[in-house]
Amino acid sequence: MADDIKTAQRELNGKVMGRPGVSGTAIGESGGKPCLTVYVSDSKVGGSVPKRIGGFPVVVENTGGFRRL
Repeated sequence: MADDIKTAQRELNGKVMGRPGVSGTAIGESGGKPCLTVYVSDSKVGGSVPKRIGGFPVVVENTGGFRRL
């Protein structure tokens, strides 16, 4: 399953990275099951993110953006 979710993350990256307001993606858990997470700096962006990729749910997390320390 690890390879499957990594493949799904690459597909997700191709669909969302580079969009305004998208900061990044990650592999995580939701309800004890594997999921993909999309980090956004604006909650309005979340509505345009796919709900599932490769059979895995996609969770949108509003981070408010990242900045260097």
